Amino acid sequence: MASLAHQLAGGLRCPPLSNTHLSKPISTKHAVRPRTSAIVSAVAVNNAEFMERMKLKEMFEEAYERCRTAPTKGVPFTLGDFHAALDKYGFNSEMGTRVKGTVFWTDEIAALVDTTSKSSAYLPVEEACIYSIRHVEEAGIVPGVREEFVIIGENQEDDGLILSLKSIQYELAWERCRQLQAEDVVVKGKIVDANNGGVVVQVEGLLGFVPFSQISSKSEAEELLEKELPLKFVEVDEEQSRLVLSNRKAMADGQAQLGIGSVVVGTVESLKPYGAFIDIGGMNGLLHVSQISHDRVSDISTVLQPGDTLKVMILSHDRERGRVSLSTKKLEPTPGDMIRNPKLVFEKAEEMAQTFRQRIAQAEAMARQDMLKFQPEAAA
Repeated sequence: MASLAHQLAGGLRCPPLSNTHLSKPISTKHAVRPRTSAIVSAVAVNNAEFMERMKLKEMFEEAYERCRTAPTKGVPFTLGDFHAALDKYGFNSEMGTRVKGTVFWTDEIAALVDTTSKSSAYLPVEEACIYSIRHVEEAGIVPGVREEFVIIGENQEDDGLILSLKSIQYELAWERCRQLQAEDVVVKGKIVDANNGGVVVQVEGLLGFVPFSQISSKSEAEELLEKELPLKFVEVDEEQSRLVLSNRKAMADGQAQLGIGSVVVGTVESLKPYGAFIDIGGMNGLLHVSQISHDRVSDISTVLQPGDTLKVMILSHDRERGRVSLSTKKLEPTPGDMIRNPKLVFEKAEEMAQTFRQRIAQAEAMARQDMLKFQPEAAA
């Protein structure tokens, strides 16, 4: 600042008169007055510039001194005002506090969030969703999205907050499970693991446990992995992180809607020497080898294969034990059609089942009549 003022002041020196001005004799009659007038005019102009530059020099020096000694003098928003604003709109950064923020940057492993705190907040990918994801954008976390987060930590390097969406989603998932239990609703659960006592299922983003005693299927644990089961809630305890479910309870509801003689579509799950296990809408039924066809079947694999889709008729079901007996034998238009022409059996399934139900109804009516014949007549 001082050097600039010096340069400004230094440029105020008047230029010397050139020697050429003195090379000619000066006439006292004509030359003296014009020459004197020109010198006076030049000095007047230079004095005006000098005064202006001196004023600028003083302004620069005053500004320099003010910046050095009192930088906030004259500023209406003081440091005290700043602290008062912090107190009024104070940002609570305690662990577990919920804050709203706007995502402004993402990459594969994280997102940066503006929460109006002093530093950008950090959302790691493992805290972005209740489900396992590889990129935050898979959870809908993209620049511009505004969400509510919960504070779970602080970065020691820059005092930035560490946020989580997963914690909030867990709370909502537990609440959802409590509602489903209260309403006695059947849900779908995907089996993700198994142990000696049962299987681990994923329901509403949470991991629950289904004991083997509560599974209607007799399949091995390895056969159940990655499959979905209809389930009902038995216990929902968020404090103990206990989520217990039952496949048998869900099956009991489904079985209540299945009457003897009903035709359903099923998928062959597995083959055993004594029959085939058929999945009928999330419930396993047994198609015994003797109920496949009127003709003798010595090798089930010659008629059925795992993954085959077929129509079967309900012969009986045990709601308490969760067992269903099935038949294709009763659906054959003629004996042996299930072996020779299964397509015809499936086309005629409803018609044959209707005939079967009529025979059952007639047999029950005849049985009631026979019972009435042997009942003693009412006393007059």
